[in-house]
Amino acid sequence: MTDSNQPGLFDPTPPDGDGDANAAITLARYAEQAYLDYAVSVVRGRALPDVGDGQKPVQRRILFAMQAMGLAAGAKPVKSARVVGDVLGKYHPHGDQAAYDAMVRMAQDFSLRYPLIDGQGNFGSRDGDNAAAMRYTEARLTPIAKLLLDELDEGTVDFVPNYDGSQEEPQMLPARLPVMLLNGASGIAVGMATEIPSHNLREVAQACVALIKQPQLPDAELHAMIPGPDFAGGGQIITPAADIAQIYGGGRGSLKVRARWTFEEMARGQWQLVITELPPGTSGQKVLEEIEEITNPKIKSGKKSLTPEQTQAKAVMLNLLDAVRDESGKDAAVRLVFEPKTSRVDRDEFVNTLLAQTSMESSSSINLVCIGTDGRPRQKGLRDILVEWVAFRTNTVVRRTRFRLDKVTDRIHVLEGRMLVYLNVDEVIQTIRESDEPRAALMERFKLSERQAEDILEMRLRQLARLEGFKIEQELADKRKDQISLQELLDNPTTLKRLLIKEIEADAKQYGDDRRTLIETAERAVLETKVLDEPVTVIVSQKGWLRARQGHGHDAAQFTFKQGDDLYGAFECRTTDTLIAMGDNGRVYSVPVAGLPSARGDGQPVTTMIDLESGTRIVHTIAASPDSRWLLATRGGYGFAAKLSDMVSRQRAGKQFITLEAGDEMLRPVPLFVGATQLALLSAKGKFLVFGLDECKSLSGGGRGTILMGLDASDKLDQTVPIGARGLRATGIYRNKLTEDILAGDALAPYVGKRARKGRQLDVRPKQPVLSPVLG
Repeated sequence: MTDSNQPGLFDPTPPDGDGDANAAITLARYAEQAYLDYAVSVVRGRALPDVGDGQKPVQRRILFAMQAMGLAAGAKPVKSARVVGDVLGKYHPHGDQAAYDAMVRMAQDFSLRYPLIDGQGNFGSRDGDNAAAMRYTEARLTPIAKLLLDELDEGTVDFVPNYDGSQEEPQMLPARLPVMLLNGASGIAVGMATEIPSHNLREVAQACVALIKQPQLPDAELHAMIPGPDFAGGGQIITPAADIAQIYGGGRGSLKVRARWTFEEMARGQWQLVITELPPGTSGQKVLEEIEEITNPKIKSGKKSLTPEQTQAKAVMLNLLDAVRDESGKDAAVRLVFEPKTSRVDRDEFVNTLLAQTSMESSSSINLVCIGTDGRPRQKGLRDILVEWVAFRTNTVVRRTRFRLDKVTDRIHVLEGRMLVYLNVDEVIQTIRESDEPRAALMERFKLSERQAEDILEMRLRQLARLEGFKIEQELADKRKDQISLQELLDNPTTLKRLLIKEIEADAKQYGDDRRTLIETAERAVLETKVLDEPVTVIVSQKGWLRARQGHGHDAAQFTFKQGDDLYGAFECRTTDTLIAMGDNGRVYSVPVAGLPSARGDGQPVTTMIDLESGTRIVHTIAASPDSRWLLATRGGYGFAAKLSDMVSRQRAGKQFITLEAGDEMLRPVPLFVGATQLALLSAKGKFLVFGLDECKSLSGGGRGTILMGLDASDKLDQTVPIGARGLRATGIYRNKLTEDILAGDALAPYVGKRARKGRQLDVRPKQPVLSPVLG
């Protein structure tokens, strides 16, 4: 917010204050000030509601214009175009469609918890259907709009000139309840946004009364009175009460809201699920579109076939759901009917699947940003909003009381003059008849004020009758009582508080209703795919084609591949396990083994099952149980151990797990079998090092790891092998024959050292040995 003492953008005096009106201003300074002015205008004049009346400027102007047109709840509605014309012509010089859209929203009972406009005609639907053109629809105010407008002519708020100075409009509406919390608000400003949910009128009123009685009311008691939002469409909030209280305390967070439903029993043991309430922002049409997208999925851009997730979701849905239809109408605002495949379908599983795969369970954001009583936009907690509104309401009641006191005092003054006339009627008449300036004569003769003299001169003769005298006496007595009671309100804070409470409770009784949204903690729906736990062999080709064959013990020589392709690896695991693909950038990607294609064909490229970054290649693949441990090393000599479960990512785009320096590459991951106690490392130049496996660091979150082997600048790490009690074998060609040397015990001892050492030259018969642990 800018300082009002700073020079404006078009102030002829430059920032230096040298008085030269033609002094240059830098483009940066001009752009900064212009954007700041624009931001302030959007924040205060368009996007954010005020804590006092809960309205944005366009909403406030619509309500004021409709009241000025006499469109109260009992009036005959007029064309919406006429209302929009008055709003634009007198108060709001913006687009007509924008003003009409705001007016339409104020009339939608599925958008506002307590609609302020009574719309006649097509004002849209929660399915996203647009309202009819403004020339067709009609509108008037609802009864509850009186909460904002009734005291407008009693001096409760300030009026300011409109955009061209020809009219006056209220700076604020004298809301008798915190409408901002009742109806909520949503808007995007510059650098900030607001998302305020609606609340129940009775609960908010109760909290206001409690804060007036006890300003230091504990937060726990306040949150017990307002346990959470109350959405226009109902639904069920499943977020725990403690989390809701935390959100209300800070003014920001997210709630989990789900639909509400019933089971309807049909003939012959059949049943159907009927959705009766939906979360905010969700429509029946949206749910139907989501079901259609699941049951008839489209191949994603850049893919040649459906992803495993799409295939799996389709199979699950079609296995449970037989038909769905929208029966919403006049009799039921929301009625979505879901018929199961058979009556034997588990009802809990049926509901859980629908909630997990559609927006019938979704998140609802809360961001309590509004313009406070100090005129500044801020994020506030629930208590702050209520306290500020109570202060605002107290001020409006004080102003109303002063206004009424001034009117009562003026009326008493007039009645006292009339009483004097009544007691001296003949003399008054004579004075008027004989004087050229009767007003001055009356003021001089009877010591009247100018106001009293003017009133007497405007009296009719019939008001001088005896009966009128009795009426004046009675009215004067009543007005003096009113004067005393009004003055008591201004002088006694306790009396003022009692009046505030009385009025809030009266409004709550007249306009309050029962809560629509159920608040009941529940676990978030998660799609649990039931996978039969079976042995399976995952076959991975050099070019990244994947397939799965049932059982273990298959002969790898029998595997066939596309021309130019060959076997990378065959992993014996379970259908409940996960395959991890590793990119050359250190990113890891997860694919459920149960989702792999069968081994009857060539399989499917791994790139169709994940979202691979452009320019990234898959260099290694592993498939095993989540608890299996693996050594992840690089040619630069760094590495660490990690469980396979640490590498799993829920996102198709994977996650960064291995940190690679420029020019470094990953070695093939090595499983750390049970019983392995040492780690053997072999460099490209034949350096060999063995050290305790406990020296190898474990990183559950990934990273670069530690130095496993010290390498010369021209050398690279080539092989890593875990070693058990029986040592390792070195296999290779020696004298044109396949030769195998065993390194264990004393033969291995010369190479044992500490991690990060350079090791010594390996002395075995094969010149380019392949190392592997001796098992069994």
